[in-house]
Amino acid sequence: MSAVIIVLIILVVLVFIALIKTIQVIPQASAAIVERFGRYTRTLNAGLNIVVPFIDTIRNRIDLREQVVPFPPQPVITQDNLVVNIDTVIYYQVTDARAATYEVASYIQAIEQLTVTTLRNIIGGMDLERTLTSREEINAALRGVLDEATGKWGIRVNRVELKAIEPPTSIQDSMEKQMRAERDKRAAILTAEGTRQSAILTAEGEKQSQILRAEGEAKAAALRAEGEAQAVRTVFEAIHAGDPDQKLLSYQYLQMLPKIAEGDANKLWIVPSEIGDALKGLSGAFGNLGPGAPGFNTKGGGSERREEPTVD
Repeated sequence: MSAVIIVLIILVVLVFIALIKTIQVIPQASAAIVERFGRYTRTLNAGLNIVVPFIDTIRNRIDLREQVVPFPPQPVITQDNLVVNIDTVIYYQVTDARAATYEVASYIQAIEQLTVTTLRNIIGGMDLERTLTSREEINAALRGVLDEATGKWGIRVNRVELKAIEPPTSIQDSMEKQMRAERDKRAAILTAEGTRQSAILTAEGEKQSQILRAEGEAKAAALRAEGEAQAVRTVFEAIHAGDPDQKLLSYQYLQMLPKIAEGDANKLWIVPSEIGDALKGLSGAFGNLGPGAPGFNTKGGGSERREEPTVD
């Protein structure tokens, strides 16, 4: 009886194991390679799959999602014989699980070696300056070569990026000095341009100021001249309206003489021609005052007027 129970237990265990091997659950975005007696049979896709237990075996499970693989820095020689270290990052995706399993032993290692050799070919045709400024060109060329070579492996290279391009230390120091000199040059140019622009603006401001000042002085002079002309016209009109006689004009001439004599530097006097007429009119006015007036002498029963103008 005990032997029968043992056999039943063994059968139950075998059935349980057979069920486990028969039912295969494949996660989403994954694939599995099935072999029967060592030969490829089919590829299991995501979901519940049934296989023959103890006959079919799962050879490999492959992730179909896009993968990111960074490669360590690789020394590469440029066209001008300078060694630079380049870090690369590859974005790839398995599109054919069967080809990725059977066409290449290790597609990661194959991609890495292919990347290194392709980089050396591309960088070998460029000098250092072009290498540092042509990342997009290098990425496109590298991606084209990798995508063509890995197509038969069931792999699609979606993107290739150069993480860093590190030239030798001596070259870095020289580049830093060159960049510093270039920055100093640009700063000097900007300073000179600023000084020039400031001088131009200052000159323009002074020019405008002088123009405005000259215009103001011209307008002021015109207004003064117009005012003086108006004053002369007013005085002239007032004099003519008052109808002054010769006596009043003579008196005004005599009042102006002290003003003409003012100042120590006056060496020359200009006496108008009308001064004679004015003095005659003034003597006539004094003559009307009669004998005994100042400036008159009585000799021989007659009267004689003597005019003695004193000019200092």
